[in-house]
Amino acid sequence: MSRLRGFHGAVLVLLSAMPMFATGPSFIPDINVQGSSLSGWHSVGSTKWTMEHGVLTGTPETSGDGGWLVLDRSFQDIGLYVEFKCIGSCDAGILFRAERTPDGGMKGSYVSLNDESLKYYAVTVDAHGRITNLSPLPPGGGQMRIAPPPNSNETPQVFSRPPGSFNAYEPAPGVDYPFLPPDSKLSPGKWNAIELMFDANILRGTQNNGEQSGGVADSDGYGPIAFYASGLGSVQFQNLAYKDLNRKYRAPDETSSDFRKQTLNDFYYSWGAAAADFNRDGFLDVVSGPYIYFGPDYTTSREIYLGQTLNPSTEYAENAWMEFALDFAGDGWPDVLTCKFGGPTQGCYLYVNARGEPRRWDVHRVIDNFDSEIAVVRDVDGSGKPALVYSADGYVRYAEPDPADVTKPWIVHNVSERGYGTAHGIGAGDINGDGRIDILNAYGWWEHPSAGSSEAAWKYHPVAFGRYGRGKRMGGSVMAVYDVNGDGLNDVVTVLDAHGWGMAWFEQKRDARGNISFVQHMIMDDFSTKNAGGVTFSEAHGTTYADINGDGIPDFIVGKRYWSHRDDHMDVNPYGMPVLYWYETVRDAKAPGGARFVPHLIDNRSGAGSDILAVDLNRDGKMDVVTATRFGTFIFWNRMGGTKRNTGQDAPAK
Repeated sequence: MSRLRGFHGAVLVLLSAMPMFATGPSFIPDINVQGSSLSGWHSVGSTKWTMEHGVLTGTPETSGDGGWLVLDRSFQDIGLYVEFKCIGSCDAGILFRAERTPDGGMKGSYVSLNDESLKYYAVTVDAHGRITNLSPLPPGGGQMRIAPPPNSNETPQVFSRPPGSFNAYEPAPGVDYPFLPPDSKLSPGKWNAIELMFDANILRGTQNNGEQSGGVADSDGYGPIAFYASGLGSVQFQNLAYKDLNRKYRAPDETSSDFRKQTLNDFYYSWGAAAADFNRDGFLDVVSGPYIYFGPDYTTSREIYLGQTLNPSTEYAENAWMEFALDFAGDGWPDVLTCKFGGPTQGCYLYVNARGEPRRWDVHRVIDNFDSEIAVVRDVDGSGKPALVYSADGYVRYAEPDPADVTKPWIVHNVSERGYGTAHGIGAGDINGDGRIDILNAYGWWEHPSAGSSEAAWKYHPVAFGRYGRGKRMGGSVMAVYDVNGDGLNDVVTVLDAHGWGMAWFEQKRDARGNISFVQHMIMDDFSTKNAGGVTFSEAHGTTYADINGDGIPDFIVGKRYWSHRDDHMDVNPYGMPVLYWYETVRDAKAPGGARFVPHLIDNRSGAGSDILAVDLNRDGKMDVVTATRFGTFIFWNRMGGTKRNTGQDAPAK
């Protein structure tokens, strides 16, 4: 094995630029190892182990030999978080599912901490603690819980993008971004944070809250964890925490008394919903995936395309990541626009209303390339006609129906230079107060040109409206633009990483010359931080904004997308409760920025899909909430008093 001393000099020059990693595990631990006792552990080999104030130190007593500190409890599926530091030239690692061998030694799956990146092995150890065999594990992880066994007769399927296509998940070379992925390399002489999740047959790791990797091991192993130290220096471990992943917990179902929950469908069809009076009977209807649910009782449904339920554990809502409903055809009958991210059939599809005929609707592919997981519909140019705001081919752009024929490919307008389009986070609103719609994403905002301007692209204003998390993903969902603190300037409220942690509002500031800047105020971060109302959840992939409590001020509505990347441990805390919240905007001169956000639970067994619908379905002056998720499609009827004013993307049909 190579050791940290092998690249010590090459890394030191980068250390001053390395960002601090997030503190603590992404899960709620069963055990946090603290104190100064090694009770419950035993040692094997020639390393001396000590524990002092929660810091575990392993110091080899014989040059070239090593030793282990073995937990007295066994696990099969386990999540482990620890921070480690090599002092001098050390050789360190962590063993999982350590099983006894006939000669008194051990075998198991081993994670080496000696290089810039984690390495995964099948390991054999003799009775004296010496490693006798290291065999690299096949690489594994990603969007699966169980890796299939290798088949030598099959050619591995590798995803490749078409030549010239843009990767919306990674920064493009040569583009000046307001922020970049942090350097998450393991560094000698410094504390490094790693989280390791061993579930089924995949042992996956995240280092310094950035790079992810993994290996495929035996799914039937069972045994304790063990820490290893060898070489010419010592190794320290701190903030050790672990959790039995085999033990699952589901809190009792809870829906706020301020809302009444109505289940439209128990199955997984869609990650989006929209509302319109599709049959023109005077009542708003809800469309989600293939089905229209007809008001006013929403107990009768009809297909607009062939409906087939999806496997929530392994599949995505291929046909309807998002849905929008407006009279795109201009014939007085609302139509449905569905958008799909990824694959050869990506794009947006217009389903033209059958105008009361009892059949499925005609469909037309009106947008081909679509790299967004989030999009919004707005009247961008003030024409009174809807446009889809999204990202594709590396551009932030919007597309409008062809007025000559809405079923033909829509007219595309690029807003940004190439390279700024992202998969996550999109918004539209008047940032600078000139009465025109500006467009924003995680990299900043683009100023709508004045009437008659000859500018080819909108003026770009860089702002870090997002941040990178695990797997180097960043950006949120629908970004809200409204005056949060009542100072007359529109601010921005957004999730920072739709697959990780973080939600914030950005207070708009103006200098004496009118130049615009933003100050970030955190609303929710991870388990290690103090969050509004003590609420913490990850994967906040679905958001919108509307006046929920009728006080005339928009509120922020947000939900967790459960199993955001399928039933696996790719994301942080993917098995946390699928909650749906509305965050009340409270203007408070004593709060930072003059406002604070108060979370109110709507439901803990629904969450969100790719977005959330807020609409006054029964026209009683109260904003209701509709969400389509892996658990089904739901209406949450608002029971609070007051008159509601829709200020989000849905007015009343999106």
